[in-house]
Amino acid sequence: MIKSLSQLGRGAPRTGPLPVGRAVTVWALDTTLDVVGGYRVPDAAAVLDAVEAERAAKLLRESDRHRYLTSHLGLRALLGGYLGLAPEAVGLTREDCPCCGGPHGRPAVVGGGVHFSLSHSGDLAYLAFAAVPVGVDVEAVPAATAAADVLTSLHADESAELLALPDAVRPHALARVWSRKEACLKATGTGIALGLAEPYVGSAPEPAAVPGWTLTDLPAPEGYAAALAVRDA
Repeated sequence: MIKSLSQLGRGAPRTGPLPVGRAVTVWALDTTLDVVGGYRVPDAAAVLDAVEAERAAKLLRESDRHRYLTSHLGLRALLGGYLGLAPEAVGLTREDCPCCGGPHGRPAVVGGGVHFSLSHSGDLAYLAFAAVPVGVDVEAVPAATAAADVLTSLHADESAELLALPDAVRPHALARVWSRKEACLKATGTGIALGLAEPYVGSAPEPAAVPGWTLTDLPAPEGYAAALAVRDA
């Protein structure tokens, strides 16, 4: 698997050609920007679709709404670049859920053409694009109290590994585990419908093997952890 990490900023992105094979391109985005991919955040309504606009409107905190709009403007700018379309012309849908068959599985482009995944946490977003199913996740390192609250939700071996660590490093290790697990769940489209115990991804510096997927950690700024899951051939 080949992957590259690029920075999306204010100007229109130069995406280059669509990824092929199992190549993956990952973009990082500062979600505090007021212009992203060449589009102003206050003018987002002209670019996003009705579903995105409705979700943004439901966010009560201005900061959360701004992060959502910024990351989705970035997503559309990049998809438009890869597909040769205006960002507002990109049709988005949801695949069927692999658990229940409902229309709330992985987000997808209408008509296909590229697989993508979006994650945002704090003031940072990661966006991944590939020719095969892919999942990306970025997580801000949680507070120690938050780390304690979620330990019982993980795989028993992951919980044991984390509890064996010194208190000072446990939150960073948890962010690593959480980003790996979320990347896998986004890639498969199951989300948290079946809980957070599976798949086992481990807390060690290298992720555990996940059958059918290649799971890798991504570079991330201080205070964050990020991971990428790509379906095997």
